[in-house]
Amino acid sequence: MDSSPTPASTALAQGDAAPQHGPRPLPLFLNILWRETEGNPELRQRAFAGLRKYQEARRPAPAPQGRCIASAGPARLLQYGAANGRNPVVFIPSLINPPQVLDLSESRSMLRHMAAAGHDAYLVDWGAPTAQDAAIGLDGHVTYRLLPMLAALPRPPILVGYCLGGSLALGAAALQPFPALATIAAPWRFNAFPSADLALIDGLWRNAKPMCERIGYVPMEVLQSGFWAMDPARTIRKYALFADAPAGSDAERAFLAVEDWANGGAALTYAAGRDLFESFYAGNASGRGRWTIGGQAVDPAALDCPSLSIVSTTDRIVPAGAGPRLREERRLSLGHVGMVVGGGGREKLWEPLSLWLSSHGG
Repeated sequence: MDSSPTPASTALAQGDAAPQHGPRPLPLFLNILWRETEGNPELRQRAFAGLRKYQEARRPAPAPQGRCIASAGPARLLQYGAANGRNPVVFIPSLINPPQVLDLSESRSMLRHMAAAGHDAYLVDWGAPTAQDAAIGLDGHVTYRLLPMLAALPRPPILVGYCLGGSLALGAAALQPFPALATIAAPWRFNAFPSADLALIDGLWRNAKPMCERIGYVPMEVLQSGFWAMDPARTIRKYALFADAPAGSDAERAFLAVEDWANGGAALTYAAGRDLFESFYAGNASGRGRWTIGGQAVDPAALDCPSLSIVSTTDRIVPAGAGPRLREERRLSLGHVGMVVGGGGREKLWEPLSLWLSSHGG
């Protein structure tokens, strides 16, 4: 039998041309593109050119992930640093989109930066839920996924939660003590969201809920369509700008990495989606002190450890005012994703956060 590599396997080894890459859901993206460029044929042409370029661009081979040291259901705990006698630092991403936003590429990885700075850094990968996980809500992700994995560490870790991962980190800290906790762009006080955004999200969930209830999960496309609807003009404009990005440039590589991340990700369990849309967005349960885990109310003000809330005044996804009130707060002027992967992220977020972690034993 001929064991020489096929063209397909060779392409995978060298990088992924992957013509199937594209915004999800693509029909909705095309609808938005057509609507937003009505009366502007030049912008329409450039946006389509950017879309085609994105779909056909060759992707580099992904950087190797950290070493798995624990798992709980589909979730895994990946180690990026090395044991150093100090407190481990566990980074908890959102349930929405893949965890790779914190390890996007060799040059845009908060996890690799933290490991290089001497922290024993870990990343939670929530994995893909199965049909049997439909009843696991946000509280269950804390009790059945996060806490069992943290128990495998040699000593209690410092928690760093990004976006919804910050909300879940606060839930874990309400149940057991940790040396310190930091949140990055974490939604907590949902009454601080613009009323138009809350109405949009409510309508999105009302339309999607019957289907999600039948299938037992919330497809990533439901969530992505909500993000696009918040700023459709920007969604199309960035593809038009990408059409002009020089081939092989850092700008091109960054766009591909971020968009592939944004268009990827597993579904949410049905119960987690219901909690997010009904209890959090519609009911502001967390902001009103009504979110409980195992009968324990989650109250950030009651945390008996150093705590830091990092928010951004230009965050379109989680407004600065929606963050939790912790002992310290730091305000940035970077976008929701840009603060962790953008050009200014290293100076404005990674390095100050590393110093804060070191000051608290991490």
